[in-house]
Amino acid sequence: MGIIWNLSKGPCNFRELQERCETVSPTTLNTRLKELTIAFIIERTEDGYCLTKSGKDLFDLLFPVGKWAKNWAKKF
Repeated sequence: MGIIWNLSKGPCNFRELQERCETVSPTTLNTRLKELTIAFIIERTEDGYCLTKSGKDLFDLLFPVGKWAKNWAKKF
């Protein structure tokens, strides 16, 4: 979800994603990018990795869950 969340802000290259996804190792990030590309959730363009139409639709579904989770976490 972190990759999808970060790409919702716009395209970025591997290094930018690695900085945004601080706790993910480069190997794991590379694997996830390949998996999300195969699933047509993201694609690689001249501007870097970005969400496909399906990826944007998925983000629209995940956004309310993320918002809820942040509010829930504030309670603890």
